[in-house]
Amino acid sequence: MKTESQQPKRREGVTEELNTAIEATTLAEKVSPIAPAKIVFGSVGILLAQTRVCFLHLCDDLLQAHT
Repeated sequence: MKTESQQPKRREGVTEELNTAIEATTLAEKVSPIAPAKIVFGSVGILLAQTRVCFLHLCDDLLQAHT
């Protein structure tokens, strides 16, 4: 069984991965010469950012529920 001290490590790992994915899509959007690809990369970046925010809120809600 995982302890509560491991929860922040998993949370940090997920947020780091989401941040990396957001940075990658932002870079791809900037360097892509094709307009439809720019739109797709921008949309994916927005979805990843929203996922990150929702994930952080969910983690905070779960932590508050346990205390």
